[in-house]
Formats: sequence, C-alpha cells, structure tokens
Amino acid sequence: MHDLTEGVTRFRRDVYPAKAELFAHLAATHRPTTLFISCSDARVVPELITQSEPGELFVIRTAGNLVPARTAGPDGVAASIEYAVAVLGVTDIVVCGHSACGAMTALAERHDLSAAPAIADWLRHAAPGSGARQADVDALIRENVLAQLANLATHPAVTRALAAEAVTLHAWVYDIPTGTVEELGTAAARRPVLAV
Repeated sequence: MHDLTEGVTRFRRDVYPAKAELFAHLAATHRPTTLFISCSDARVVPELITQSEPGELFVIRTAGNLVPARTAGPDGVAASIEYAVAVLGVTDIVVCGHSACGAMTALAERHDLSAAPAIADWLRHAAPGSGARQADVDALIRENVLAQLANLATHPAVTRALAAEAVTLHAWVYDIPTGTVEELGTAAARRPVLAV
C-alpha cells in the first residue's frame, strides 16, 4: 500500500500539474471514443499499450477478457457496455486478449478448478478449448477474442449501433514479451496493429 500512496503523491506533484487543463476539461466532459475490453491481468494496461490520455478509453476489465452474451437480469459488464455504446456513443469497441493468459491456459490445459467455483463458472463464457500444448493456448487466446466479439454483438445497444454502422468492432491480441498488438480478422487475414 505504501507504493500506491507514494504513486498518488508523485501523480499530484508531477503528473497532475502538467495535465491540469486536461483534467479541468474532463471534470465536465466524458466523451471517450473507444470501449476497450481487456483482461484483468495486471500485465495488461490498456492506456499504456495504446498510449491513450485520460478520457479517451472506456475500459472494462474481466478475467479472460470475457463478455457474457446478453441475458436477463442485472449484469455489470452488460451495464457498462450499454453505457459506453448507448449513452457515451463510442465509435469503436476493442476486445483485447493477451499472451500467457491464465484463464485461457486453465481452459486449454483443463486445470482442476473445483476449488475455485466462481472462476469455473465465469470461464464458461469463454471459447471452448482443449489440449495442453502451448500452441493450443495461443490458438485459444485468439479464438476466445473472436468468440467474445460474437457475445458482444448479442447486447441490444451493440446490435443497434452495428445496424446503424455507428460502431466498429476490433479483435486484438497483445503479446507481453514483444509489446506487439495483432489485429485478428478472418482466419486468413491477420495483421499487426503496431510494427516493432
């Protein structure tokens, strides 16, 4: 906790003064252009990866970057998606998976999650996977990102925005050791977002 309080002190002393005008503007304006859905993994920091300023991204982070398909009943992920699309009017939605994802590794290697029932229940929203080789984990990471885009499209606000051509969906995979970001298209069309 000491590191966090020191970080707040550095923020107030060094960062905030340099961006005071931006923060004053943001106090009355909330207009992010992109909904960025990524994993809760501490190694994946959307604002750092994209070099975005405060106010540019509306971020949802979940274990495995999972987006449950729309169902009835209260759902924090669904509420955040609806707010970003229907209220804030984001024009782009990125679902970003990443290398060495613990959630996808657990699925691909069929880890015993009986002692972690909440995790096991949550991972049911992921793309199905099998096998135990690293290649399978990497393939499942990509398959899962595409599956989450399909789940995202079941949310009414997203369905309406897609029909109106008001939003574009993007599937990304961030590679932790190289810092590269790959945009997934069809199985035959994949390209790097950023060249290193």
